[in-house]
Amino acid sequence: MAIRVYIDQGHNPENPNTGAAWYGLREQDITYRVGRALYALLQDNSAFTARLSRPTPETQLGTSNATSLSTRTNQANAWGADLFLSIHTNASLDTSANGCEALVYRIPSTAADIARSIQTSLAALTGFRDRGVIARPGLWVLRKTKMPAVLSEIGFLSNPREAAQMNEDPDLFAEGLYRGIVAYYGV
Repeated sequence: MAIRVYIDQGHNPENPNTGAAWYGLREQDITYRVGRALYALLQDNSAFTARLSRPTPETQLGTSNATSLSTRTNQANAWGADLFLSIHTNASLDTSANGCEALVYRIPSTAADIARSIQTSLAALTGFRDRGVIARPGLWVLRKTKMPAVLSEIGFLSNPREAAQMNEDPDLFAEGLYRGIVAYYGV
């Protein structure tokens, strides 16, 4: 049976629950493109089947922040996903902040092991600094999923160099996420 990966492209195209915006770029647009590319990679591998939280750029989930988040976790739980992967970009008022990091409900855990594999691949492929795996039990998408859940902050949208790279080459970030998932599952 194929490993089911629910890809949550963080945030909505419009409020509620829009993401960060820097340098004329929007988090929700970058996460949408990276998620679509990751979906294509997973679907091309017979060991996996994938679903997207936002199958189109206009897909709007929920009517508030709370219902946007619960719609995502409810969809993944109802589908019986084996992995919930939420894709985001980080941001900081310090525009020199850089790197990728992964958030999980608890360490140690299966999710933390998957996150470490993703981090290793993502950092190696993008050249971004590996900021590690961090426990964030308060995040809805990490505590309301019935399967291992990883929230991947693929880079800093507030860092001009990282923002440009994420915008110009979303396939590279999808490949990094994909390689980490494949490495963890050994398929």
